[in-house]
Amino acid sequence: MLKHMSEEVKLLPGLKLREITLQVPLDYRNPAAGMIDIFARVVTGQEGEKRPYLLFLQGGPGHEAARPSLCPSPQPSWLPRALEDYQVVMLDQRGTGRSTPVSADLDFGPLAGLTPSAQAEYLTHLRADEIVRDAEALRAYLGGEPWTLLGQSFGGFTSVRYLSSHPEGLSGAILTGGLTAVGRPIEDIYAETWRIMMDKSETYYRRFPEDRDRVRQIYDLAQEGEVVNTKR
Repeated sequence: MLKHMSEEVKLLPGLKLREITLQVPLDYRNPAAGMIDIFARVVTGQEGEKRPYLLFLQGGPGHEAARPSLCPSPQPSWLPRALEDYQVVMLDQRGTGRSTPVSADLDFGPLAGLTPSAQAEYLTHLRADEIVRDAEALRAYLGGEPWTLLGQSFGGFTSVRYLSSHPEGLSGAILTGGLTAVGRPIEDIYAETWRIMMDKSETYYRRFPEDRDRVRQIYDLAQEGEVVNTKR
């Protein structure tokens, strides 16, 4: 199901980049549904080509990976430290960046010309479970050795999915955000979140009571289904 499309090496000050594009199924359960591109950069520091891989899963969802650099300042900021021990893999998660991107402009890209129901069906394949399958395809292409995850925000949630579905592919996981509550059902989490937001809203309205009517007006306009902007 995996097709190697291209690999290109680029050199930046202090860095070597392997830019890899693979073709993978849009729907791993139904490969006949079509293929999409997955793009990743393997970032290597000086004399670091034998170091193990660290896969960075960034936040979002909907954000491509950062463009790695060391000059004029490191991007991301933790990159120099990570390169002391790893080669860093920066994946444009499916639907973002150079990985067959989708956007709100429905006249372009893979959603163009599709019915609303077909567009919605397409978007169901951009979730964390499919991102993990893409990562596994990339890991296999890079030799198949278990690697370490660094998950930030939505990338943390994706890392938890990775740990659940493909633990054999991992030698470790570092989460800096996006860790779900342990030992409590999701219904409890949303109920508690709702209560906290109500308390915060009342605190705000005690300070700015005139905004209560403004927010109610915005709510009423939104219910009409039209776009709310600065003039309406």
